[in-house]
Amino acid sequence: MQYFHLKYLHVGAQTLLYLVRQEFWPLSGRNTARKIIHDCVICAKNKPRIVTQIVGNLPTNRVNPSYPFSHVGIDFCGPFDIKYKGQRKGIYQKCYVAVFICFATNAIHLETVTDLTADAMIATLKRIFSRRGTSSSICTDNATNLKGANSDLKRLQSMFSRPPEPLANYLTNEQVTWTFIPPRSPNFGGLREAGVKSFKHHLKRTVGNSRLTIEQFFTIVIQVEGILNSRPLMPLSSDPDNFEILTPGHFLIGRPINSIPHPDYSDRQDNLLSQWKRLSKMVQIIWKNWKLDYLNNLQARHKWQFEKQNVSKNSMVLLKEDNLPP
Repeated sequence: MQYFHLKYLHVGAQTLLYLVRQEFWPLSGRNTARKIIHDCVICAKNKPRIVTQIVGNLPTNRVNPSYPFSHVGIDFCGPFDIKYKGQRKGIYQKCYVAVFICFATNAIHLETVTDLTADAMIATLKRIFSRRGTSSSICTDNATNLKGANSDLKRLQSMFSRPPEPLANYLTNEQVTWTFIPPRSPNFGGLREAGVKSFKHHLKRTVGNSRLTIEQFFTIVIQVEGILNSRPLMPLSSDPDNFEILTPGHFLIGRPINSIPHPDYSDRQDNLLSQWKRLSKMVQIIWKNWKLDYLNNLQARHKWQFEKQNVSKNSMVLLKEDNLPP
């Protein structure tokens, strides 16, 4: 059967079995034909299969209730060319956008950064901590995942891998834990990559190739942040009377950032205790919907659904490198 496989130019198992049966009737022919194809080095090289395994459980900071931005991931995108008023025409300066995404609520915070130094990073963290509260943990990319990034972003990531003394002291004083995803594992940073992709989606379609001033760029970045924090966290209901849907904005201000105004109830005479109880009940309802709807939606598995045998000793494999053929 090996002879027929080579004679007829590496045919598939079904065709191989058909050709052999024209002259012979092999016992367990179908299994033998499949084994011939499986053991053929040339066929394995030209039709490789990437090894997959059942997907693991989500990290605890994604499935446990916590304050918004208690556990965040950071990613940077850019550079973007901006101009300052009063500057000579044709002179632009580079800036970057730091994307902070909350692991529990999917809320996004965008900060414009004009420099990628340790002092600029400390200033960026001070701004978000003053507006969103101090984070307990921060997760960033590993330096080996930035092969396609420009030199400035590579230098920034190297600074994250080996924080200079001012940045390390600031994180220590704020009791912030800084972690990294494993090397060569971009799937660990999918949530942050999705946030960067969503930001670029709106920015490119709104700005295009235009050159904005620093005020215009700041404004459009904050507008995109508001839109992203008003996006649904789960599929919309088909009920025409149900307009409410859980968004990241509910965890920040109790409603979507871009929602319609609510009626004015300021003339009602309610004591402070009843108002506090009502507010607490609203927060509890939001987290209840997060647990029942959002977490259940995270359980969907579109790939890596089954446990498979891992690569063992003496297995024939091809090593797959990014941006290179196997």
